[in-house]
Amino acid sequence: MVRKIRAKLVLQLRAEGLSARAIAASQGMSRKSVTAVLEAADTGGLRWDDVKDRTDGEVYGLVFPGRGEHQSVFAQPDWEQVHKELARVGVTLKLLHSEYTDDCTTARTPAMGYDRFCRTYQRHVLVTGAASRVGHKAAQTVEVDWSGPTMQLHDPATAAATRVYLFVGCLPFSRYAFVAPTLDMKQDTWLRAHVAMFEAFGGSSPRIVPDNLKTGVLKHPREGEIVLNDAYREMAAHYSAAVLPGRIRAPKDKASVENTVSHVATWIIAGLRERRFATLPELAAAITERVADYNVEPFQKRPGSRSSVFAAEEQPLLTPLPQVAYEISHWVYGRRVARNGHLSWQRNHYSVPVAHIGTKVDLRITDRVLEAYRGTERLSSHLLLPEAAANEYRTNDADLPTGARYQPWDAPRVREWAERIGPSALVVVNRIFESVPVDEQGLDAALAVLRLSRRFSAERVEAACRIALAGPIRSPRYAHVQPILATSQDKTAELRPPREELVEHGGYVRGASYYAEGGAK
Repeated sequence: MVRKIRAKLVLQLRAEGLSARAIAASQGMSRKSVTAVLEAADTGGLRWDDVKDRTDGEVYGLVFPGRGEHQSVFAQPDWEQVHKELARVGVTLKLLHSEYTDDCTTARTPAMGYDRFCRTYQRHVLVTGAASRVGHKAAQTVEVDWSGPTMQLHDPATAAATRVYLFVGCLPFSRYAFVAPTLDMKQDTWLRAHVAMFEAFGGSSPRIVPDNLKTGVLKHPREGEIVLNDAYREMAAHYSAAVLPGRIRAPKDKASVENTVSHVATWIIAGLRERRFATLPELAAAITERVADYNVEPFQKRPGSRSSVFAAEEQPLLTPLPQVAYEISHWVYGRRVARNGHLSWQRNHYSVPVAHIGTKVDLRITDRVLEAYRGTERLSSHLLLPEAAANEYRTNDADLPTGARYQPWDAPRVREWAERIGPSALVVVNRIFESVPVDEQGLDAALAVLRLSRRFSAERVEAACRIALAGPIRSPRYAHVQPILATSQDKTAELRPPREELVEHGGYVRGASYYAEGGAK
């Protein structure tokens, strides 16, 4: 076909002194085609200087005006109206093509196929300048947003429904998606969803593109600097990323995630509409399975799938994750350290170095750790006790003062204290330890007996232990020793005179037989 002839190249080579035969031989063209170009250019008075600044298509149009133009046999839709309809929520080219096909069937006119429909619309967009294509680089950007449609959890006992929100993340280059269900859209939940997303991707990207939600962006003026939420900025910095929110009312700034959000409604919400979920982990597992299916779905207009492009081209370029995942924390200021060197938090107690007893410290609390600070100095760190725990202690050995008296109690130390009180107290303690399979189980019982010496004297406790051992109980404990001290039985035992055995003085006792025989002879 003549349209394939590069007319501009032919004119350039002739200007450089080549003949028509030489041009055809060097470029693999037919001599007839080259001759047609040269004759048409001479007829129109075109020279190389006239066309050297024009494109190939423009030169061909000047050499062969009107050639190659033809009228399509297919009915042409109103492309301007198609472009406007695409801006509406949920409208896609496939939907518009379906409506166009229905209209052509009704009018009995030939309809173009879906591929030609898409190509023709793209050509219309390029000609009119209605939109521009944005090229994405691998592993450079991640777009995040909340899904508008939500899901529900159903309590099987009460039949109560709980709303579930969906966090959506998308890598624009591969269109690889991540979806996580949450029970709210608060700031902590927003940050945790980002951490889970980076863990699922196996890396992070230099740019995070969110919407202008208050949990991430405090202020986005038309002119001037964007003000980000401190926690969101710190989380992004932890993953070596910058937050670049899209412009207000400009969804095309994060078109990839907006498109993924619409797909979430089809693949996840609609795909799971017949199933009922009672717990969030159960729903999360089902969503993960559906998202995996979505990511492996083949592309329509390019080879591969989201998963294959992500694994082959994008994941190796992601920024490596830090050694420690980002932890969400909040601060509590002005907590006073008690006299026992501990501070209280949620009904439990955590140690601080004894040098700071009576002072006020600040607490940094994460999901797992409690840290105490004095200014910029970190004083101590503790793993948080479970929420169900109450009045329990976490004590670091480094926070305790030096000296044996401040060390934890064990069986040898308890026996040493009992020896200082007396042998009877030591026997009581030994019998307590003998009655339990593990020495640690007898620590509280033994210490309860020995601590009676703080209310009473060591001598009285020793006397009470001696009296308790003389009783029928083989292993006396606090419940047996304390009443003796409370009723002062140890004192009355000392004042009572010793019991003396009666001694009988006399001879034999003679029986009746003795006297019956007449007595002694």
